[in-house]
Amino acid sequence: MTRSLRHLPTPCSSAGFSLIELAIVLVIFTLLAGGLMMTLSAQQETRRLTEVRRQLADIREALIGYALANGRLPPAADPTLASGTVGAGVATEDLEKGVLPWATLGLPETDPWGQRFTYRVVPEFADKIDENTVPKCDPPASTPPPPVQASFALCSQGNITVADGTANIATELPVIVISHGRNGLGGYGRDGKRRSGAAGNELENADDNTNFVSRPQSPDFDDEVTWVPLPILMSRMVTTGRLP
Repeated sequence: MTRSLRHLPTPCSSAGFSLIELAIVLVIFTLLAGGLMMTLSAQQETRRLTEVRRQLADIREALIGYALANGRLPPAADPTLASGTVGAGVATEDLEKGVLPWATLGLPETDPWGQRFTYRVVPEFADKIDENTVPKCDPPASTPPPPVQASFALCSQGNITVADGTANIATELPVIVISHGRNGLGGYGRDGKRRSGAAGNELENADDNTNFVSRPQSPDFDDEVTWVPLPILMSRMVTTGRLP
């Protein structure tokens, strides 16, 4: 009996991916990687926002502490001095606008985006204490006599105003501090150079007047702002005996 021949198995198709399948995998991988990067970037930005708000809270307390210890708020630091230059970060007498005097206060130089904090103070609240100078009050101070342990009096008023873009939310402030946020427009860097390009509400926080804006973050506004309310400053000065 003739034995039937055993048939050999037919060759199978290749087990690899086709070009179309590879392209689909690459597209999916790209989409996943892009989504992951956006998530990580958003998380990093959230951490920076949390950090800058903590910094601003520390700055506010440091300014009050400085006033309690010295009878006045610190003048501004020269914004044009590069890091490491003599005098950089040091409060400069009679300078009402510039950057936060970080060295004088013992605070970090920059916000989480590497920009210095813009700083403005009303001159009367940062002047040297002078017993013979009557604070500018309205009406003028006559009694009691001018304070001898502070550069300002209980009747002193600030001239800084903060709005939310529409209406005023704080007035007669003695001092204000601004972080120019992620884009840094209007702020000074470590090199002492200002980043130009601020517009709209951000320009209001970078010009030379005493009007500022503080409002929620949006695509066209990423500044963070803090200030010392005058009643809080006065109350703390009275509690420690600096006033009246």
